[in-house]
Amino acid sequence: MVGFIAVVAGGAAAILVIFYCFGSQEPSDPTHGQSSQGQQAGESSRYLKICPLASGFVFPVGPPDAKGYYNAQPFGKNNHLGEDWNGTGGGNTDLGDPVYAVAKGIVFHAKRAGPGWGNVVRVYHNTGTRDEPRFVESLYGHLDTVDVSEGDIVAKGQRLGTMGNVGGRYYAHLHLELRTRIGMPIGGGYSPRREGFVEPTEFIRSRRSIKRDAKQPLQRPRAPR
Repeated sequence: MVGFIAVVAGGAAAILVIFYCFGSQEPSDPTHGQSSQGQQAGESSRYLKICPLASGFVFPVGPPDAKGYYNAQPFGKNNHLGEDWNGTGGGNTDLGDPVYAVAKGIVFHAKRAGPGWGNVVRVYHNTGTRDEPRFVESLYGHLDTVDVSEGDIVAKGQRLGTMGNVGGRYYAHLHLELRTRIGMPIGGGYSPRREGFVEPTEFIRSRRSIKRDAKQPLQRPRAPR
């Protein structure tokens, strides 16, 4: 929520405008770290061309079924665009726990994304075929460490990094998003507009295994140079 206060002194033209923002406990700057639309389109096209086919999905913590973890803030609650995964021990007992790729894909973002996000990894997955691709993005926020680089092909269940707390800003947890609209900016983690976002748990559970025509072999992409 954004507002302003305007103060005019002695008929002078000077106006003091003070902006304030009320947000959630997670990222509050939805534009931080965004690249230009042209850059985003170019990067997306580059990585989507070599994105491997996903064979199925698992949970990003305690795979395949999130054993030892719980969904502390579900999709849609407080306009949450993802899910917050915490260890059952509470507090920061899960700080440094490994975070895994939900499916086979290609990493297109692996770096810090601003003070509210900390380190973020974003991965493209192809749930369709080579001739008729259907792309999905998985986003892993608040990571303490990152173990992959942009352009890496990752397997389902491969370690991407570790769970963090953005330097003590929050209790340690993983912010997970799944997006069906490709090329969106990182955003702020919360919004009443959910177009392009899907509920991660429901999506993962409904796609444990992806069946394809036996005549359609799995793609064997090469990482970009």
